Amino acid sequence: MASYLNASEAFVREKLDAGTSQSIPQSAWADKYRGATVEDLDPPPALSVSPSTPISAALLAAFERDYTHLTVTSSTHRSLIGYLSIPRLRELLQTGTVNELDTVAAAMQRFNRKRGTYEVITMETPLEELQRFFESDTGPNGEKREKQDFAVVTDASRKFVLGVATKADLEEFVKRRP
Repeated sequence: MASYLNASEAFVREKLDAGTSQSIPQSAWADKYRGATVEDLDPPPALSVSPSTPISAALLAAFERDYTHLTVTSSTHRSLIGYLSIPRLRELLQTGTVNELDTVAAAMQRFNRKRGTYEVITMETPLEELQRFFESDTGPNGEKREKQDFAVVTDASRKFVLGVATKADLEEFVKRRP
């Protein structure tokens, strides 16, 4: 005799089943976010620094705004070239790899443009796609990559950095949503 589960029972069983490596089904994400987009996260404007900015100034700016990631833009072209992770920067400072008088270039993570395309996250990107971006360990072309903690939010043509969205922003959105 076949047994049938209602949707919530099936979801709980799938989520608790340690034997599967599949992620949460898309329909569960749709129910969770109900059509919300990155714009609904209300990400604060991005704070960009140049590679020649002293680390001390970048740390102070991040601390004043309570930011965990700063975007790094070219001094001459204003194009996005990488990012500065404040938690990683603190580790580098503690180990003595860099000091506060060094420039951001010594501690920043550069984007690898040779690898090909990257996933564009705009204000119109559904939160389901943003969660998939954070949880996936494959890039848009199927190549392996590390799981992401943050996403740079740009316009559709990638000319302007509009903000930075983090996994914590997504979790906070779900908590405060009725």
